[in-house]
Amino acid sequence: MKILVIGSGGREHALTWKISHSKRVEKIYALPGNSGIGELAEIVDIDASNIIEIADFVQKEGIHLTVVGPELPLSLGIVDEFNRRNLKIFGPTQKAAQIETSKVFAKEFMKKNNIPTSGFKVFNSAMEAVNHLKSVEFPVVIKTDGLAGGKGVFICKDIKEAEESVRTILLESKFGKAGEQIVIEDFLKGEELSFIVISDGKRALPMATSMDYKKALENDEGPNTGGMGAISPSPIISEKLFNEIMKTIINPTIEGMRFEGKEFRGVLYAGLMITPSGPITLEFNARFGDPETQALMLRLQSDIIDIFEGSVEGSLFDVETKWDDNVSGCVVLTSDGYPGNYETGKEIDGLKRAKASASEIFHAGTKFENNKHFTSGGRVLNVCSKGKTMKDAMEQIYDSIQFIKFDNMFCRKDIGGVK
Repeated sequence: MKILVIGSGGREHALTWKISHSKRVEKIYALPGNSGIGELAEIVDIDASNIIEIADFVQKEGIHLTVVGPELPLSLGIVDEFNRRNLKIFGPTQKAAQIETSKVFAKEFMKKNNIPTSGFKVFNSAMEAVNHLKSVEFPVVIKTDGLAGGKGVFICKDIKEAEESVRTILLESKFGKAGEQIVIEDFLKGEELSFIVISDGKRALPMATSMDYKKALENDEGPNTGGMGAISPSPIISEKLFNEIMKTIINPTIEGMRFEGKEFRGVLYAGLMITPSGPITLEFNARFGDPETQALMLRLQSDIIDIFEGSVEGSLFDVETKWDDNVSGCVVLTSDGYPGNYETGKEIDGLKRAKASASEIFHAGTKFENNKHFTSGGRVLNVCSKGKTMKDAMEQIYDSIQFIKFDNMFCRKDIGGVK
């Protein structure tokens, strides 16, 4: 089979790495890719947002299956375009992807289908939003309706911070169209859990559980990021909790989407808060998490192509997944200053020595020039490993990180609870 992977981050490198282990795959293409993905796949110079050109390329090359990593192509309707051409693609349609691309749609969908979520109100008027803030209990969470690259969520501890967030989104239009509406929702206390399933529109096939670390700084302080690390399995999951999540959140979501004519095929990622009263849904994503995917791919023993095809063809009932009993972890190396301003173009040293120490290294914001790797983004590298215990896995990761050097390199030192 010929496979195309769309995306350029650590998630896509991990997916490409796992795909490369399939005996069914003869060649992998990737666009736009990164310098790590380029070691496993032929890089194609097409922008991930150019869905027509991508579909033309797939037809021309006779590619059997396309795997979409990031949310942008999904939001633009790449699956709909491929379906029109009878091309196989793993991911939800544009309408189904609304569960991620519109916070307003997702919250109203959950309310309508009795899926547990926090209380919320929707606003497109800054004045009405500020008036509402005078009657709420703080802290509150303010979110842009549309996609904002993981930066459209504000946890506001008082009315001053909340009014500033409203002004930034609705009056200053910092997020453009994504911020034309906002959701103001109740703040929830508890432990976060990433719950990821693959759906064929009718059945949900659960992945192993995982947990990511969104805050930029240790002890879960600082601003939200795209993710600073992840572990699998989640330390807070139990069989009872697992079954409750499937019964009250995942299955009603798959059934509700099908009932609305938005049959969901692809990855459904539920970001959950485990509270004393049970699991509550914070958000849905319509694709694999990053960096949760990096940790998950290390533990997945099944052929991932079988899973992708089962989703696309509506036959997941025939697919089984096997997972390594070991635990896994991932630590993200970033450019200092991320998620704010940061510098790029810094030469990266020590990758071969780090990988030789038994860790897998998935590239994110990197580029390859003159036989050297350089930084090209905020999240630069993902250092991942497995172990019998979380302590074993994380010590292996942090030992490997000591070999890697680039100017202004930063990482959290407390991923997996190991310091």
